[in-house]
Formats: sequence, structure tokens, C-alpha cells
Amino acid sequence: MTPSEANDRALDLLGRADAAYATTLDQRGRPQTRAMFNLRNKVQFPGLSGFFATHSGRFAVFFTTNTSSPKVAELRSNPAVSVYYCAPKEFLGLMLGGDMEIVDDGATRNAIWQPEWSMYYPGGPDDPDHTVLRLIPSEAKLYCQFNFARLI
Repeated sequence: MTPSEANDRALDLLGRADAAYATTLDQRGRPQTRAMFNLRNKVQFPGLSGFFATHSGRFAVFFTTNTSSPKVAELRSNPAVSVYYCAPKEFLGLMLGGDMEIVDDGATRNAIWQPEWSMYYPGGPDDPDHTVLRLIPSEAKLYCQFNFARLI
């Protein structure tokens, strides 16, 4: 698999994986993994395709979560994360790693906001319990049918 093919496979997986699995480190330094909405999934979140079009060719990851969640406290203490996307039946997986940041930028928060999320955050994108997270990975590894490719 060429580097270009590996990059294309990774970006395709980002656009269709059902979920993202994000791992943070708790106060004891132990990994904590949970499934998150894959906001780059074009079927689940078609309204975000324009937002992610500006990230074409990049592996930027965005999540929304409750400010009150343990993961936000963990990220404030230690921003190191690993995020994994997979298509198990295809023997395909993508691991992105780096430091996750809490997004304070109102324009980004509004651009990502989806109206159906008001059931989680009744105050809209500015709800105090609504947090946007961003990972610009410093590491990316693709596993594809018994082959490995380092993308970053």
C-alpha cells in the first residue's frame, strides 16, 4: 500500500466509521476508553460535511461532550489522548494520538452545533454543560488487512 493509498483509506474510514473510541488517562494514569459520536460520519452527521470540508486531507477530530463529564476533567489534568476508528469486518483501523484541547472559540462551537443536540444541551451551543473538543493529531497509524502505515 502506497502512502497516498493509506492516507485515502484513513480519510475514507473517518468519513464512515460508526463511532470513535476516545481514550483519556484518569487521575491514576489509567486509560479510560469510551465510544463517542463520529462527527465526521457523513451519513450520521450530513450537516457537518461542509465544516469538515475545510479540514480536507487532515485528520482533525472534533467531539462534543458534557462539561461535567469525567473525560473533560481528565483532559484538563492530562490532554494526552488516543482516538480509534475501525471497520472490524474489513480489518481496518486508524489510531490518532496527541493532545486534545477544549475549544473556547464561539465560531467553531456554533459551526459544529446540530439542532438535535438541544435534548442534551437545552441552552444550545453556549450551554454551560456543552464542551467542544479538538484533536490535531501528532501521530496517525493505519492498520489495513495485516499491513501498518504511519501517516504522521
